Amino acid sequence: MVATSSSVGSGAAGAAQFAGSKSRKYNYFEPRGKRATHYEDVTVDVQPDPERYLIQNWIIEFEGGKGGGAYRKDNTAALSSNWHAFRAPDQEWERTHYQRQSKIETMVQNVIANARKAGAHKAFDKAWQMILQKHLGAWKHAEFGLGTSLMQAQRYGYTQMINNATLTNSSYKMRLSQDITLYLAEIGMDIDGWSDELGKQAWLEDPIWQPCREAIETIMGSEDYLEQYFAINIVFEPMVGELVRSGFFMQAAAANNDFITPPVISAAEADFERNLANTVDLIYLLAHDEEHGPHNRALFKSWLAKHGALAEKAAAALQPIWSQPHSKPVSFEDVKAVSKERLDHIVAELGLE
Repeated sequence: MVATSSSVGSGAAGAAQFAGSKSRKYNYFEPRGKRATHYEDVTVDVQPDPERYLIQNWIIEFEGGKGGGAYRKDNTAALSSNWHAFRAPDQEWERTHYQRQSKIETMVQNVIANARKAGAHKAFDKAWQMILQKHLGAWKHAEFGLGTSLMQAQRYGYTQMINNATLTNSSYKMRLSQDITLYLAEIGMDIDGWSDELGKQAWLEDPIWQPCREAIETIMGSEDYLEQYFAINIVFEPMVGELVRSGFFMQAAAANNDFITPPVISAAEADFERNLANTVDLIYLLAHDEEHGPHNRALFKSWLAKHGALAEKAAAALQPIWSQPHSKPVSFEDVKAVSKERLDHIVAELGLE
């Protein structure tokens, strides 16, 4: 029997005596598997919730009688029968996140240092040098915008599991933006005529990038944290993010004597796979909620239409970049077809066709 304030007579910690109350192992929540993982032990129910174990109601109440501060269900239009059911498939928490980020940074810095020592970047095709300055320099702003949006979104999730997945997602985006910035600055020191300002200028002024800015700034302007998370990983990333990173830079670089750029940005593709798995798991849970499934599916389809149209416009505007290298190993049409197939697969998996 669950102890309540009326049965115990006190809301003080330790007042209730129940099976396992003396145990040093956590058993107050239902693990996803047979046993709770370390991730679950340090993540589940970290924040208070009067509907679960905070029998004295919210311990802090804000102006207007709003208890819980950031932990409010109306921070998103989506509904759930149990917000605490979500578990991130990548099971990442603070320690494992820092370890992974550290390994990636070590790899990236070693690649850049060894390449500079060997003078590998001096063999870059001249046209490719300009593409890196303008377009990879512009893309770092896109990654920063997505990371900033996710950083804001994670403050409003109703559970620590959702917030944790959103914040690690933001951290990966910020790391990639930083990696690109440092990479371009370092190789630029050894290339005559290199400009670190062309990327910012392209991002702010080049017509090729303005629809991409519009798509990202629309996501950033949303007041619904789950809409931001959905729009980034379910819509923008497969339609634009992968298109630019793996569909252009990772495929066109080597053909233009650049063997440095691919490993610098390669970790971002693994980042996305982890973030996508987390997002799909959460959205699927909500889309198939026994009580609120129909409402959520209609909501998600509206987000898909809204942000899909902007991402489609952004992708189409970027097409001229594929024609700028001297060596063109892949066409825009081919990578766009892969992007469409990827999005169709994600949408079908969520049941939002």
